[in-house]
Amino acid sequence: MAYRFLSSRIVPPSNRLSRRFIFIFTISLSFMYLCYSILFCSGTIMPNQRLEEHRCVRLKNMGSKKLLQKSHYCTISAKARVISDETRAVRLLNLTGNQSKHSAFQKTQDVLDHKQSNNSNSPKYGNKKLPNALIVGVKKGGTRAVLEFIRIHPDVRALGTEPHFFDRNYDKGLDWYRGLMPRTLDSQITMEKTPSYFVTREAPRRISNMSRETKLIVVVRNPVTRAISDYTQTLSKKPDIPSFEELAFKNRSQGMVDTSWNAIRIGMYILHLENWLQYFRLSQIHFVSGERLITDPAGEMGRMQDFLGLKRIITDKHFYFNRTKGFPCLKKPESSSQPRCLGKSKGRTHVQIDQEVIEQLREFYRPFNVKFFEMVGHDFRWD
Repeated sequence: MAYRFLSSRIVPPSNRLSRRFIFIFTISLSFMYLCYSILFCSGTIMPNQRLEEHRCVRLKNMGSKKLLQKSHYCTISAKARVISDETRAVRLLNLTGNQSKHSAFQKTQDVLDHKQSNNSNSPKYGNKKLPNALIVGVKKGGTRAVLEFIRIHPDVRALGTEPHFFDRNYDKGLDWYRGLMPRTLDSQITMEKTPSYFVTREAPRRISNMSRETKLIVVVRNPVTRAISDYTQTLSKKPDIPSFEELAFKNRSQGMVDTSWNAIRIGMYILHLENWLQYFRLSQIHFVSGERLITDPAGEMGRMQDFLGLKRIITDKHFYFNRTKGFPCLKKPESSSQPRCLGKSKGRTHVQIDQEVIEQLREFYRPFNVKFFEMVGHDFRWD
């Protein structure tokens, strides 16, 4: 009897399996819920960009009150992401003290611009604005180096190519020109460089029509050295051109210099400057010494940052002197095994010119140089 009673109280095997399954299933659900809760809490601290964008899109069809909430939320979210990008770039700048072709911030912005161009529905970071500052000259003075150096600054966004808007493409209009510019935040300066502007007669008036408050940067260099560098570049592309002496003089025996040759005409700085001063104040023009840019790049860039109203972030720690090329390069970033130097077309060995020809050109340029020094209030010591 006792055996039968105990047997009737024992749970059948099928029920035991069911209860075991329910117990395991309950534990699994609890564990999944715990994991989800942890991930969700992490997401509130550092929100996922796709989740935020999804929220913004989902709120579009709600009522006016919700729409206002959406507008505020999405605006704050977008601004927060931009600030985060800026912060990461500046931190990288401070940690490394050097950059490749672009600064860390420049790279961040370039990636954002690329993403936005591929996705018309993506949020826009900053706006395309007409330039606040222009590097207007001079050819073979060191303008490319100045552009690459100033682009290290996180408060500067610059167009990498030369748009030639104010000399060749003016008929395309300001909207076309603005469309070429990188996106900038309100705190940033938009820049571009086209060295031929300085010697283009119409450029000052056209730039003034765009904005009379535009800041202008002119990189000047000993006009004799500049002319030889200009010729060397042309010779590398057209090996069959006449000699430097033939192009530089109408009559060398009489010392008659051919001022119609562009390589000579560019170096007559005072004549071009007088044209610019009809439209801009001298205080709006900053002159960078091409020679000091080689011997003291940090000093020249420091003065340029002051002129642009920027904090002095570009300093000695960003440069080293490349003895092979003969000019300073940017130190390599941690992400690269190579330093950032200008291209092969920069730092060419100049064509050897007879010393007597050089002396004749120095005599020709001397009165132009003296007037230029007096006008800008600085002696560049080219004699």
